Amino acid sequence: MKIHNVVLLASVLLLPACTLTGIATGAGATLGVAASQEGGLRRAASDLKIQAQINDLWFRSNVDSFLKLDLTVNQGRVLVTGVVQDPEERVEAIRLAWQPEGVKQVINEIQVAESGGIVGFARDTWITTRLRTALTIDKDVQSINYSIDTVSGVVYLIGVAQHQAELNRVIETARTIPDVKRVVSYVKLAGARISDSVTGNAGVQPAPETIRDYEPHPLTERQEQAGMYSDDGDVAAYPAPSATPDRYGATGGPQSLIEVEPLND
Repeated sequence: MKIHNVVLLASVLLLPACTLTGIATGAGATLGVAASQEGGLRRAASDLKIQAQINDLWFRSNVDSFLKLDLTVNQGRVLVTGVVQDPEERVEAIRLAWQPEGVKQVINEIQVAESGGIVGFARDTWITTRLRTALTIDKDVQSINYSIDTVSGVVYLIGVAQHQAELNRVIETARTIPDVKRVVSYVKLAGARISDSVTGNAGVQPAPETIRDYEPHPLTERQEQAGMYSDDGDVAAYPAPSATPDRYGATGGPQSLIEVEPLND
């Protein structure tokens, strides 16, 4: 690893930054399990470099504004979650996330709202921990390929699934955890290519062409109103809005956005 990469890694670990737990856990986990992850050590090192650069940009821009943000990087895809008090802070956080070389997609799941406080944070941490534990002990799931973020009871998944059955299993597991309000998946299937057509500094990108709901239950009223149609009898799809202010992604990428309701009461 080149000297400047080592310096970058050291700098991000010293930041007071965007959830200390997330940074420490993310850096350690990435280096510790990189060889086993989809894409191997080189891809993991690139993701870690991107994460370090984004954290550095946030720190130098306005560290106070981004203290409640979490950052996940997987195969050049950046997921940003958390809560800010000002909509302009959300825009700036995403703009900066596009800056590092190698960023292929930025997924914005930042909420603009009053802080949920320590109780809300503890509940989210408990949900994430319980889901991570459940996936780790599930012999039919390669849990190492999944990253999990929970914000205000909404579980966000990003990573690589070996096949559709594994992804369905992960989503169903998340749905059964108490206090989960919604599950949003940005997981791609192994072997699918991520579009490289988007450059950094691209600003707001069009939403993906389709949003897919793989739930076996009948279409909800909201989906029907959105004009969903069935393309194969089992999978329903509908065109994404032409402009979605809080979804930034590469057009034409193989990603799927899956939003499902929890099974718990």
